[in-house]
Amino acid sequence: MPKFSANLSFLYQDLAFLDRFAAAARDGFKALEYLGPYAEPKEKVAETLKANGLSQALFNVPSGDWAGGERGIACLPDRVEEFRNGISLALDYAKALACPQVNVISGLVPKGADLETLEKVLVENLRYAAPRCADAGIRLLIEPINLRDIPGFFLSTTNHAERILEKVGSDNLYIQYDFYHMQVMQGDLIPTFARLKDRIAHVQIADNPGRNEPGTGEINYGFVLSELDRLGYEGWVGCEYKPKAGTSEGLGWMKPYLK
Repeated sequence: MPKFSANLSFLYQDLAFLDRFAAAARDGFKALEYLGPYAEPKEKVAETLKANGLSQALFNVPSGDWAGGERGIACLPDRVEEFRNGISLALDYAKALACPQVNVISGLVPKGADLETLEKVLVENLRYAAPRCADAGIRLLIEPINLRDIPGFFLSTTNHAERILEKVGSDNLYIQYDFYHMQVMQGDLIPTFARLKDRIAHVQIADNPGRNEPGTGEINYGFVLSELDRLGYEGWVGCEYKPKAGTSEGLGWMKPYLK
């Protein structure tokens, strides 16, 4: 039976960040994820998780000026020191929140940049980060993201993610597999998941088109979720979608799995 994590960077947007924790718990979620907890003291976030009986499933390593349009810094040659400092901050929060994994957002390709240089920077940054995360007992993830929602994103397919994993050569580097992003970029969702399942540490869901809740588009999530069970996936299923109405009002798709 799948277990669901509420992505608070998408759900419950009418509430203040820490107020979203209780709302997610009331709706049956058992875990949370989001872009990052860094705007709040780690002690306060940990206290709010505990008060609502929630686990922390995942969050991202600091990813630059998100509000200003940046989408990660891990491939950028002039941001290496900032990325590595961000790993230390992410591990500090992950330990405080008992979070088992953190996700790296690779970044946008700068105009005129050499792609081989960007790949080398990303690989070296991950070679730096993976053993430090391993020493802390925390998995390190990278995420392919579709080029329609984020034009110019450096890492957009599972094939590229596999190449990065091979070049880094760490057994503590995994893929975050977002079914929505991969439907947009390549399709063949379950065969690809099945082939890579030993290197996938976290999955996320949204329907396509629209990036709304399951049942609003073309992806057969009844089949997808049953296949995750059949294939032995035991991690969280991150609900990273834009509710068509309100978050709670759109959770009918999830109710059969909560019984």
